[in-house]
Amino acid sequence: MIPRLLRLSNFFSYHDATLDFSGLNTACICGENGAGKSSLLEAISWSIWGKTRASSEDEIICVGERETRVDFTFESQGQGFRIIRSRRLGQASSLEFQVETPLGFTSITAKGTKATQQKILETLNLDYDTFINSAYLRQGRADEFMLKRPNDRKQVLADLLKLDRYEVLAKKAREVARQAKAEADVVERQIAELVTKAEDLGDTAVEIASEEDTIATLQQQQQLDQTRMSHLRDRLSQRQAWEQQQAWTQQQLEANRRSRQQQQLERDQAVQRREQLAQLLDRAPEIDAAFAQYEQLTHELETCDRRCHEHQQSQTRRQTVATRLERTIADCQSHYQTVRAELAALDQQLADATTTTQRADEIASQSDRLTTARDRLKQLDRLQAETAPLELRRQQLDIQIAHQRLRLESQRDQLADQAELLAQRTRRRPQLETQLQGLAEYLQDLEKKQVYLHRVQEKGLERRGFLDRLKAHENDWEQQIADIDQKITTIGEIDAPCPLCDRPLDEEHWTLVAAKHQQERQDASDRLWLIREQMATSNREITLLREEYRQVSQELKPYDGLRERRGQLQAQLEACQADADRLIHLHTERQAIEQCLSADDYAPELQAELQQLTRQLADYAYDERDLALVRSEVDGLRWVEIEQAKIDQAIHTIAALNQRRPTLAAQVEQLGSERDRLPRDSDLARELAEIDQQIAALAYSADHHNTIRQQLRTAQGIFQQVEALKTARLQLPQLEQTIAALDLQIADCDRNDQQLEQQRTHLTAQLAANLDPQAEMLELDPTIQARRIELDRHLASLGRLQQQSYQLEQLNTQIDARRSECDALRYRHRLHNELNQAFGKNGLQALTIETVLPQLEAETNRLLSRLSNNQLHVQFVTQKARKRSRPKSSTKSSQKPSTNSNSTTTQALADAPIETLDIFIADTRGTRAYETYSGGEAFRINFAIRLALSRLLAQRSGASLQLLIVDEGFGTQDDRGRERLVSAIEAISGDFACILAVTHIPSLKEAFQTRIEITKSDNGSQIQLIN
Repeated sequence: MIPRLLRLSNFFSYHDATLDFSGLNTACICGENGAGKSSLLEAISWSIWGKTRASSEDEIICVGERETRVDFTFESQGQGFRIIRSRRLGQASSLEFQVETPLGFTSITAKGTKATQQKILETLNLDYDTFINSAYLRQGRADEFMLKRPNDRKQVLADLLKLDRYEVLAKKAREVARQAKAEADVVERQIAELVTKAEDLGDTAVEIASEEDTIATLQQQQQLDQTRMSHLRDRLSQRQAWEQQQAWTQQQLEANRRSRQQQQLERDQAVQRREQLAQLLDRAPEIDAAFAQYEQLTHELETCDRRCHEHQQSQTRRQTVATRLERTIADCQSHYQTVRAELAALDQQLADATTTTQRADEIASQSDRLTTARDRLKQLDRLQAETAPLELRRQQLDIQIAHQRLRLESQRDQLADQAELLAQRTRRRPQLETQLQGLAEYLQDLEKKQVYLHRVQEKGLERRGFLDRLKAHENDWEQQIADIDQKITTIGEIDAPCPLCDRPLDEEHWTLVAAKHQQERQDASDRLWLIREQMATSNREITLLREEYRQVSQELKPYDGLRERRGQLQAQLEACQADADRLIHLHTERQAIEQCLSADDYAPELQAELQQLTRQLADYAYDERDLALVRSEVDGLRWVEIEQAKIDQAIHTIAALNQRRPTLAAQVEQLGSERDRLPRDSDLARELAEIDQQIAALAYSADHHNTIRQQLRTAQGIFQQVEALKTARLQLPQLEQTIAALDLQIADCDRNDQQLEQQRTHLTAQLAANLDPQAEMLELDPTIQARRIELDRHLASLGRLQQQSYQLEQLNTQIDARRSECDALRYRHRLHNELNQAFGKNGLQALTIETVLPQLEAETNRLLSRLSNNQLHVQFVTQKARKRSRPKSSTKSSQKPSTNSNSTTTQALADAPIETLDIFIADTRGTRAYETYSGGEAFRINFAIRLALSRLLAQRSGASLQLLIVDEGFGTQDDRGRERLVSAIEAISGDFACILAVTHIPSLKEAFQTRIEITKSDNGSQIQLIN
C-alpha cells in the first residue's frame, strides 16, 4: 500500500486539511506534542479499517462539529484505489470504495458497510492488527517485546503471528476427544444391557419345529374342509344366479307390458290426430275461398291507397295554385290600398294644412302646458339618476340568485348521475365476494401445500445432512480399515515389533495380535457395509423427496398470481364499500339540495340584499311609468314650437298638393278594375278550375277506403287457417307412418312377452330341481371356524417364537454394531488427543516459532548492523537445559521436535530442555544482558527487532510492505545515535515506497530533506509540506 493523497475534514483536531504524498519517499512528520502528528496517521487507519485509539467513534469528530470525513487515495499492486469514510454524530459510519480507471474513479462499493470493509481487506490482504504490528510502529511499543520475560516472549510472538488459532483448534480437539470418550462409555453400557437381554431370550429352535409340524397338519385338514365349502358356495352361487335371472326376467316381463301400454296409448293419440287433420282437409275449399276473398280485398286496398295518394297530390297542387292566386290578388289589393292611402294622405295633408292655418290660437295655449311638463320631467330625471344604480343592482341580484338556483339544480342532477353510476358499481359486490371466498379457499389449500412443501424441504435437508454424516463415517471407517491393513502388513514382516509396546512378538502373541486385528477389520467392514446400506436408503428417500418437492412446487406455481388476484378482488370490494358509503352521502346531499330549492333557502345574503334594495326603491316613490308619461307629454307638446312655422308653410303646401291629386285619383280607378278582374279571368284562376275537374274525376271516397281497411283486418284470421291446412297436408302422411310403426312395435312386445314367460317357467323348474345348500354350509362352517381358531393360536405361538428368534438376531447385530461404534469412538478419542498435542504450544505453535525465529534473527542483525556500525549482534535461544546443559541456538532449533508422547520415557521427560525465548546481545566487549545497555543502544536494538518483526509479519500475511510509519521516541538517542537512526532509515528507504518518521525534536527534523510540519492554532491543526 502506497499513499497518494489524504484529505481530512473535522477529524480529531483537523478542521480541513490535505496531504499530498506524491514524490514522498522518506519524510519526517514533526510538530509540538499534541499538535496532531499521530492523529494524521490515525486518519489512515480509520479510513481503511474504521479503527482508532479512541474508545468511541464519536470522539474522532472535532469538538463543536457534527460530522467528520476522511478521503484517502492509495496505490496497491500497481492499481489506484480511493476510500471515503464519514460519520455523523450519534449515527453509523458510511463507507465508499472506489477504483481508479482511465475515466476517473469508479465506485465498487458493496451493499452494506461490512461487505465493503471485507472487499477492502481482500484487496489489501492486510488487516488492522497486522498493519499495527508491521507497517505502523506506534509510540511506546518498540521495547514491548524486549521488556517481556523470556517465558512470555513466545506468547507475544505467538500473538503477533496469530498462532492463537491453533489454540482454538486444540480446544476443539480436546472437546471432541472428551465427547468421544463419554459416548464410548455410554455405548459400552449399552452393550452390556444388550448382552443381558440376549441371554434372557434363550434358544427357541425346538419349539419352532414342533409348532410348524402341528400347523402343517391343521392346514391339511383345513384345506379339505375348505374345498368342500368352496363346492357348496359354487352351488349356492349358481342357485342365487338363477334366482337373480328369474327376478330379472320378471322385471323385463313387466317392463315389456308397460312399454306395450305406452305404445298403444301413443297409437290412439296418433289416430285421433289423424282424424282431426282429415276434418281440416275437408274444409279446404272453404278456406281457399276465404283466402281468395282476402286477396281481392288486398288488391282493392292497394287501388284505394293509390287514388288516395293522387287525391292528396291534387289537393296539395290546388292549395299551391290557390295560394299563388290569393297572393296575386293581395298584391294588387295592397298596391291599390297604397295608392288610395296616398290619395287619402294627400287629402289629409290638404285638410291638415287647412287646419294648421286655423289653429294659431290653440297653439299659443299649448305652449304653457309644454313649459309645465318640462319642469316635471327635470324632477323625474333627477329621481331616475338616484334610483338607477339601485335598480341595476336589483337586476344583478336577480340574475345572481337565478344563477345560484341553476347551479344547485345542476349539482342535484350531477349527484343523481353519480348516484346511478355508484349504484351500478355496488351491484357487483355479491359477485366479487363469491369470487373472493372461492379464491381464499383455494389459496388456503395452496398455503397448506406450502407448509407441506416446507416440511418436505426440511426432511430433504435432514436426509442430506444425515447422508453427509454417513459419508464422513464411511471415510472414517475406510481410513480405519486402511490403518488396520497397514498394521496387519507391519506385523506380517519378520521380527516385527508390537505396535503397542514396541517389543518383539513371539508366536503366541503374534497370533493374538493378528487375530485381534483381523477381528477389528471384520468389525470395521461390517460397520462400513451397514453405513453404505444406510446411504443407499437415504439416497432413495432423497430421490422420492425431490420428486415430491418438484410436484408440489409445480402445484404452487399459480400461488403468487392468485395472491395478486385476491389483492385485486379485495381492493375492488373496498372500492365497492367506499362507493356504497359515497352513495349514502350523495343521497343525503341530494335531499339537502332539493329541500333548499323547494324552500328557496339558498343565497341568503343575496336575497337579503334584494329585499333591502326593494324597500329603498319603494321609499323613493319613483315610477318609470310617470317618467314615461311626462316625457311622452313633453314629446307630444314639442310640436307647439314648430307649429307656427308649419302654419306659414301650410299655405305653400296646399297649392302643391292640389296639383298632384288628379294623377293619384286616376291610378286608384285603374287598380280597382284590375283587382276585380283577377278572380274571374286570369291564368291562375283557369289552372285552379282545371285541378278541381281532376279531383272530381278521381271519385275518391275516404269512407269507402276505411271500410276496405276494416274488412281486411277482419279477414286476417284466414292466415292461421291456411297455415294449419298446409301443416295438415304435411303431417297426415307422417302420422300414417307413425301409426304403422307403432303397430309393428306392439306386435314385437307381444312376441317378447311370450318369450319372457317361457324363460320364467324354465327358471322356476331349474330352482325346483336344485335344492338350497345353505343348511349344509351352516353345518360345516363351525368346524372350519374352530379349526381356524386353533390354527391361529399355533400361528401366533410360532410368530411369538420367531419374533424372539428375530429379536435375538437383532440383539446380536446391535451388539456387533455397538462394539464397532465403541471401537470407532475409542479411535476418535485417541486421534483427537494426538491432534490436541499437535495443535498445542509444544506442537505446531512451537514449530512455527522456531521456523520464523531464524528469519527474524537474520533480519534483525542485518538492520542492527546498519544502526550500530556492525557493533551489535543478537541471538535468539528457544531452549535451555534443566541443569547444566548448554543453551540450544536458533540455528539448530529449526529441526522439528518429536511429538510422539508414547515413545518417551520418564527419564527422557526429566532430561527434556526447558522451552524459553532468551535474547543474547553481543558487542565488542562480549555478551551482556539487555538491561546493561544504554538508552540509545537499547532503542537501536528495539528498533531493529521491531522493524524485522514488521517485515516478517507483512511477508506472512501475503502483503507487500511498502509503507513504514515510525512513531517512536527518538529522544533517548544522542546526536550520534540519531544520525545513525536517520542513516538507517535512509538506508532502508529503498526497501519501502514511503517511510514516515514522527518526532517532536527540532534537531532531528533537520536531518530529513522532506518535512511535514504540523501546527495547531485556534482554527485547529494545519499541515505544511516543506522540501
